[in-house]
Amino acid sequence: MHQILRYGVALIVALLSLAASADLQERLDNLPPGSSIELPPEILPPLTIRVPGVTVSCAPETVIDGGGQGNAVDILVEKVTFSGCTVKNWGRDLNQLDAGIFVAREARGSVVADNRLQGPAFGVWLDATPDVTVRNNHIRGEVSIRSQDRGNGIHLFNTTGALIEGNDISQTRDAIYIETANKNEIRNNVMTDLRYGIHYMYSMHNLLEGNVTRGTRTGYALMQSKYLRVINNRSENDENYGILMNFITNSTLRGNVVIGVSEGQVGQVMISGGEGKAVFIYNSLYNVFEGNLFADSNIGIHLTAGSEENEVFNNAFVNNERQVKYVATRTQSWAKDGRGNFWSDYLGWDRDQDGLGDVPYEPNDNVDRLLWKYPEAKVLMFSPSVDVLRWVQDAFPVVKSAGVSDPHPLMRIPEYLQSEIR
Repeated sequence: MHQILRYGVALIVALLSLAASADLQERLDNLPPGSSIELPPEILPPLTIRVPGVTVSCAPETVIDGGGQGNAVDILVEKVTFSGCTVKNWGRDLNQLDAGIFVAREARGSVVADNRLQGPAFGVWLDATPDVTVRNNHIRGEVSIRSQDRGNGIHLFNTTGALIEGNDISQTRDAIYIETANKNEIRNNVMTDLRYGIHYMYSMHNLLEGNVTRGTRTGYALMQSKYLRVINNRSENDENYGILMNFITNSTLRGNVVIGVSEGQVGQVMISGGEGKAVFIYNSLYNVFEGNLFADSNIGIHLTAGSEENEVFNNAFVNNERQVKYVATRTQSWAKDGRGNFWSDYLGWDRDQDGLGDVPYEPNDNVDRLLWKYPEAKVLMFSPSVDVLRWVQDAFPVVKSAGVSDPHPLMRIPEYLQSEIR
């Protein structure tokens, strides 16, 4: 008898909950355009916003629970503001684009702000939504799922005019993924414990400014894109790559700080050939690198596969185990208007005290290339044979291979970067 009563009570509670949920969705659907509503302080089911211009906020105890399927919140109309809510437990099907908050392409000008999200698939999905703002959200992935099977924190698909600002994203696959999305601004986000912090694919005319990555497997992965402005970002103690550029053209990287990039690990096993590179440039041309700091990494900068015709000046390369790794067929001169870069291992002099070295800085020689091609030859690094090879190439410059040369190396770190040096 008691068991029957318990089941009866549970059934009544469930029916009341369903009725309350249906009533809440009905209230949302019947809001006048441009009005506001605060969701009640209880656990709520998935919700859909269909009225344009409304502001939907939450009481402090409100939780929207996606029930483990589909989207927790759908925004389907323009100029909606959705803020101050806790959203969790949405679906995990990446092929179906399951998201904590799904912003449809009809939702032009909507704002998603000050929410807390935790779930397995995408945190916020912007589905070709124009002029949307995603600001000050706290987004976490599901750590029980393999990193590559999680969704991205914020995913921009074919989005224009978006502002992604001040978000705190961790333990998703990538923090912010930008796919065929043009003329967007990504500012002042903090991203930790991820595969990639920022991941660009096939995008143009985007601004990436003031962001921070820490402890990711790659800080900024810029791929197949052009006309990017990458300004005043930070990569702190990331693995493998601080900034990775793959087929990037006509872009500007200025004022970025990349510190402490180390070789990645799988468990406790080091990845073969995976040196930590502050910046890696693959088949990327006509870019400008100005005023950046690349420091305390295995490799400061690695260029390969036709990465030529880039302007590199007023940067500081400090205390990297190897400052430059360059694999190409043409000599690159890294200076502009009589100013090169600062190199912490430069051994030249400045007799006229103009702040510029009197002899060029040339970081790589034929011995370096020999060791890159045959890593096992490193056992001969300090042998007489290596000394002879270096003497020959200095005595007979005609045998020198193409490489990087800085004709006007700076004797001091640019003033605006000095505070970054430990």
